[in-house]
Amino acid sequence: MTARFRNQVAVVTGAAQSIGRAVAEQLAREGAQLVLVDLSDLVHDVAREISASGAPEPLVVLANLEQYEGASRVMAQAQEAFGRIDILINNVGGTIWVQPFEHYEEAQIEAEVRRSLFPTLWCCHAVLPLMQQQQAGVIVNVSSIATRSLNRVPYAAAKGGVNALTASLAWENGERGIRVNAVATGGTDVGERRIPRNSAPQSEQEKRWYQQIVDQTVESSHMKRYGLMHEQVNAILFLASDAASYITGTTLPVGGGDQG
Repeated sequence: MTARFRNQVAVVTGAAQSIGRAVAEQLAREGAQLVLVDLSDLVHDVAREISASGAPEPLVVLANLEQYEGASRVMAQAQEAFGRIDILINNVGGTIWVQPFEHYEEAQIEAEVRRSLFPTLWCCHAVLPLMQQQQAGVIVNVSSIATRSLNRVPYAAAKGGVNALTASLAWENGERGIRVNAVATGGTDVGERRIPRNSAPQSEQEKRWYQQIVDQTVESSHMKRYGLMHEQVNAILFLASDAASYITGTTLPVGGGDQG
């Protein structure tokens, strides 16, 4: 195992489960000092397991990143604890409802955008002053190839915003030593979620709409399968590492050939 993140402070949002948790665990194995952020207390379990593995004890911050106060508090606590932030992985997001656009209610549309755009927007804004002062830093935003997909128009719009944010922020900050990239994840087998995106039971119609996105995801992939967790983690951490030192403003599709 390499130590490519030794002596680096990495903030990982949405670290309680799925891709965020896997990213945090791999960063810990490669030497990073972690700040684990989530809305759920379950993130403490992740921190305990990382500490038990012999890695440095992570700082845990519970925060609602859909509000700027939450993002600002996370970055302030990380700076107070460690004096710097070298890497920010913006992982919070995910489709809440799956249905054709005309079936979305106004409140649902707003909730989808708050979930999948604003946490990334706020965290980037909150971390920038510190990274600009350092004249160094890496931001990796977790986006999605579902910017072109069925039954997820508000989510697609939010992740399209993440892609635009990534490109524009990289342009503004490249000369300040800050790199900003995104990984557009394809359909990924993450196992059973400990925290469901939508706890309401699905109707038979909703199950059919969801099956449509599963079928589209597999069909759009040249490899005709869902991705594995480590395939997303590897791409995210490549962009976070010095191996990607001349890559910025890029959204990398990781969808088995589906470009999104």
